[in-house]
Amino acid sequence: MKQNEFTPDWDKERGQSVSASYEQQTEDEAVADDEAASQNEFNVLLEVLAELGPAVCEWILEALVDSQ
Repeated sequence: MKQNEFTPDWDKERGQSVSASYEQQTEDEAVADDEAASQNEFNVLLEVLAELGPAVCEWILEALVDSQ
């Protein structure tokens, strides 16, 4: 099994912290983040069912780690 590795400025705790902060957002905070992101040409917005959000975030984090 492959050992997960993080970039020098990321570690498991930081990844979990970011994931937790998104999971704990209020609806208004999430809307504000979405609106800010839509103004950035380097972002891609994906819409998923709310119940799948945490799993999708975890999958993205794992994909980022695996690509390093």
